[in-house]
Amino acid sequence: MRVAFDPIYIYELPPGHRFPMEKYELLPEQLMRVGVLDPRDFFAPGAMDESDILLTHSNDYWGRLKKQELTPREIRDIGFPMTPRLVERGRYIAQGTLDCAGYAAQDGISLNIAGGTHHAYAGRGEGFCVLNDIALATKVLLQRNPGLRILVVDLDVHQGNGTAHIFRHEPRVFTFSMHGARNYPLRKEKSDLDIGLPDGTTDGAYLTVLTAQWGKLLDSFRPDLVFYQAGVDVLAEDQLGRLNLTIAGCEERDLIVLSQCFRKGIPLVVTMGGGYPQRLSTLLDAHTNTFKVAKALIL
Repeated sequence: MRVAFDPIYIYELPPGHRFPMEKYELLPEQLMRVGVLDPRDFFAPGAMDESDILLTHSNDYWGRLKKQELTPREIRDIGFPMTPRLVERGRYIAQGTLDCAGYAAQDGISLNIAGGTHHAYAGRGEGFCVLNDIALATKVLLQRNPGLRILVVDLDVHQGNGTAHIFRHEPRVFTFSMHGARNYPLRKEKSDLDIGLPDGTTDGAYLTVLTAQWGKLLDSFRPDLVFYQAGVDVLAEDQLGRLNLTIAGCEERDLIVLSQCFRKGIPLVVTMGGGYPQRLSTLLDAHTNTFKVAKALIL
């Protein structure tokens, strides 16, 4: 099972910032410590070519990112201090997601320690997302193979608004987002399938809805590849989530998505997405479970 790791995970943020960048360093260590992965399972992607980036992102936006010319409002919307290192990091993450698609075609599944930057639009970033790695990988794959059918399942607690908007007129890509109805973003885009959940949704209700939709969706759209944004900000402990899932419920969610893809022989790429609990250990445990589910299916 091949796993992309973030080669530029070190990034200084202001004290008290809600985005736990430490997870990109600590998650690989935990996965090896608990015996889910070993060093041979990891690969370090290169930086995505500019020509591939421009299949998704506009010339204007990409040019101003490179030159560090975003407006103060644009930087505020992204939520990170803007540096060349942050932009370069996005290129590595995007290439990692693209490389994972190749490994998934061989092995059935591949995972990216980072990725899931679903709030980035073609011409702007927001919500801690600068470049949209799943959209970037999808656009490159469609250019290489125009007949490909790709399904994006986004189970982060926040709607995948950037991804939905980018593919709003693309029939070869189906976007499915199941998210908190009253959570960010305030103005939702239209995915091919949106399910907005009420605040406080618990394991039982969440898993019932997902189970009812997921198998039918795979059978009706018949994708050649699935991208899964596996954000763990659905947890009750999450500071930004507003849903009420347990760690066990989140793991069962992953099992539903991954196992059906495995049974149907559909290659699957998993990106980690968001997670903002008070305890970093909760975040690492929830992400670790996603890898455990994948490893158990392969074995």
